[in-house]
Amino acid sequence: MSNSNDTFQHINYAWDDEKTAQFNSTLDGLVYRSNLLGSDQRITNTGGGNTSAKGIEIDPLTGKEVEVLWVKGSGGDLRTSTAENFSSLYMDRLLALQDRYYQADEVGAKTQIEDDMVEMYRHATFNLNPRATSIDTPLHAFIPYKHVDHMHPNSVIAVAASKNSKALTEKIWGDELIWTEWQRPGFDLGLKLQSICKDYPNAKGAILAGHGVINWANDNQACYALSLEIIEKAARYIEAHDKGEDTFGGQKYIRLDAENRNQVLAEILPYLRGLVSGEAKLVGTVQYDESILRFVNSQDAPRLADLGTSCPDHFLRTKIKPLYVAWDPAKDSVEQLKLMLSEGIEQYKADYSQYYATCKHDNSPNQRASSPSICLIPGIGMIAWGKNKSESRVTAEFYNCAVEVMRGAEAIDEYIALPQQEAFDIEYWLLEEAKLKRMPKEKPLAREVVVVIGAGDGIGKATAHRVAIEGAHVVCADLRLEAAQQTADELTSVYGVGIGVSGSDISSCGPAIAVQTDITDRDSVSKMFQKVLLAYGGIDKVILTAGVFLAPGQNSISEDKMFDVSFAVNVKGGYIVATEANKIWQAQQLPGALVITTSVNAAVSKKGSLAYDTSKAAANHLVRELAVELSPLVNVNGLAPATVVKGSTMFPRDRVIASLTKYSVSFTEDESDDELRDKLALFYAQRTLTKQPITPEDQAEAAYLMISGQLSKTTGQIISVDGGLHEAFLR
Repeated sequence: MSNSNDTFQHINYAWDDEKTAQFNSTLDGLVYRSNLLGSDQRITNTGGGNTSAKGIEIDPLTGKEVEVLWVKGSGGDLRTSTAENFSSLYMDRLLALQDRYYQADEVGAKTQIEDDMVEMYRHATFNLNPRATSIDTPLHAFIPYKHVDHMHPNSVIAVAASKNSKALTEKIWGDELIWTEWQRPGFDLGLKLQSICKDYPNAKGAILAGHGVINWANDNQACYALSLEIIEKAARYIEAHDKGEDTFGGQKYIRLDAENRNQVLAEILPYLRGLVSGEAKLVGTVQYDESILRFVNSQDAPRLADLGTSCPDHFLRTKIKPLYVAWDPAKDSVEQLKLMLSEGIEQYKADYSQYYATCKHDNSPNQRASSPSICLIPGIGMIAWGKNKSESRVTAEFYNCAVEVMRGAEAIDEYIALPQQEAFDIEYWLLEEAKLKRMPKEKPLAREVVVVIGAGDGIGKATAHRVAIEGAHVVCADLRLEAAQQTADELTSVYGVGIGVSGSDISSCGPAIAVQTDITDRDSVSKMFQKVLLAYGGIDKVILTAGVFLAPGQNSISEDKMFDVSFAVNVKGGYIVATEANKIWQAQQLPGALVITTSVNAAVSKKGSLAYDTSKAAANHLVRELAVELSPLVNVNGLAPATVVKGSTMFPRDRVIASLTKYSVSFTEDESDDELRDKLALFYAQRTLTKQPITPEDQAEAAYLMISGQLSKTTGQIISVDGGLHEAFLR
């Protein structure tokens, strides 16, 4: 095949000679090739695949030239990798490890020396590179070519996971690729690939049964092109045998329209989240695109789903198999679906525990969470679960890959999965366990979905930023969508969207989203929460900072109207938010927390803010009533700020000027809004015991404290953050 995109029908050739001409090192070229390969799901999945390049470097110890292997480090992702994600090792020391390997009493796949060798790679590190090397390192080191790609393309795995994969390999690629039996990656597989290169000098790669493909070349661009050519041949062969409407045995169930689908999802997602979060809270990603619906609605879906996945990269995320629920969207009720999910998960957990008990070894790690990572529902689609949003998107992505593998394998032959013991030995491999233990410690709110209402500015914006620091998934809600979006964008610019490229519509989001809501309108609040459920699968904490301050003469409205608006926003709004959120908390049966922002004005009688002060007094009692109503599942507390001038919509310029005039604080009309607010804040500070201005960040710290779990036995309380106003002391 020629190296141009005109040649490829199923993959995009993206190599740019102008870019590569600027590279000055072997590593530069490897990073570029890796990013191109990783950016296309048809080539490899997020976090999956390995690339390497061998080149000459100057040894910092001797000043002499040495051959160095650059290879993707442990836990890296090709699409997003930079130079820092690649390990570097002396080639002569890696090759010398073969002598060390053969000194063992027993060698071969799954022997102790296999695992022991991984620690030995560190002794071959070039230039003190801190990047941990991968268990796939010998696969790259022992192949006597400069450039090696090990990919997980759906089309190629479809061949590798077929019953007659050896014969299909010969038919599709001839003698270009050599078929090898399934074997988990490790030192012994590296030696087998070394032998293949020696025994088949014209071979360009090897098909790893049930796993993927590894191929090689002595030129960077040629290796990239070869990877694409291999994928193209497999894809063309599958396309020639595609079964069309008979794919997966044809369709058995109807698909629901968008409105009905979303309504069902809104009802089942919090319930399902509670079921799968029994061991630890999980965050969801929903997918209902054409390929997933074609699979879950098909005749063969139950059989294929039960077989489980093949590629090791897949079931490390998706578990050995998904939960498939045979719900008929044409005739079964949502209550029946809930019952099926409950019974299905109970059986799934029992089956998973039996799988662990049957396959475990004396030194196996303890059993991990037994809940399904993937739930498949006809008419609805797929719901993937993970410890955070990024993880659940990756889990969804991997099962998308598994579906495509099954589609291809069933088109050309018969799909087969790995034997259970082989799957277990990957899932509970001690080296994988060690990798999990090297993962950074989770942040306190990493598994939490926190809804901040009023996030567009002031206390709400500060609170959104504060909980994001602790790892929360933050829903930035506000009456003004553009303001909420600005806050969400700020969070995304700091924390990113994570990895994984799956999810339908809003469920493809990252850890921060913006939604519009009017807390005085129950339908608006209900729709807001529905979006949150579709995005993340549930909620954990709700922090309500939205409020309104109206004083005589402001906005030219009557005092009666001021009372109506003040109570609608400051009291009834909190009631609506709490009762709508409680529907989700009760469905989940997971501990929750609600914070309602009131005011120290609720406890201090003042002149000129009658409607505001009385509504906030009512809000204080609303907190206490809700604490009783929502117990014991949900803690409800109030945050009572005072004189937060900075960044607050309650202090527009005209109110600030009126207050400065009222208190005889000197100012000039040409001073900026911020300068005027600072003057007023300093004046208010002098009335407090601490003599310090109160900021939105001070309030955000208190709001975070109340949802952090540190006050888990505190409910029905009002916490004042006012700098010390003795007039508001508890009496």
